[in-house]
Amino acid sequence: MGQVSRRLEELGLTLPPLLPKLANYVPTKTVGDLVFVSGHGPLNPDGSVKYRGRLGADFTIDEGKEAARLVTLNILSALNAELGDLDRIREFVKLLVMVQSAPDFQEQHVVAEGASDLLTDVFGSERGSHARSAVGMMALPFGIAVEIEAVVRIDA
Repeated sequence: MGQVSRRLEELGLTLPPLLPKLANYVPTKTVGDLVFVSGHGPLNPDGSVKYRGRLGADFTIDEGKEAARLVTLNILSALNAELGDLDRIREFVKLLVMVQSAPDFQEQHVVAEGASDLLTDVFGSERGSHARSAVGMMALPFGIAVEIEAVVRIDA
């Protein structure tokens, strides 16, 4: 068992199964020592949407952070399928966190902390810290509350 797998276990986290893609794209694309992760949503292990709606109207900030955390677990599952071992990850380079928001909601950056906190908890600050953008959206596919893309540097 690798270091990342042990850390996930210590935190009581289990990677969900790799979810099927929903359109004509790939979940991850490796180019050299970078992996580009397509947008992922807050899906349950059976593929159903757990958080559908808008932050500031349908969900609290804490629920939004939990949605971002779930999305991040789905991203880790996709990375594990691509890499075969999460210990190959050198660092998370960038996250783009998109939050379906009510018109007056301005706490997208706080929602994004759910993803950032999980990555630093699992990978430590050196490998888990990343650049990040958090933006509000009027709508996201399937009505999901949070969608996240990532760029990851790996041991090639």
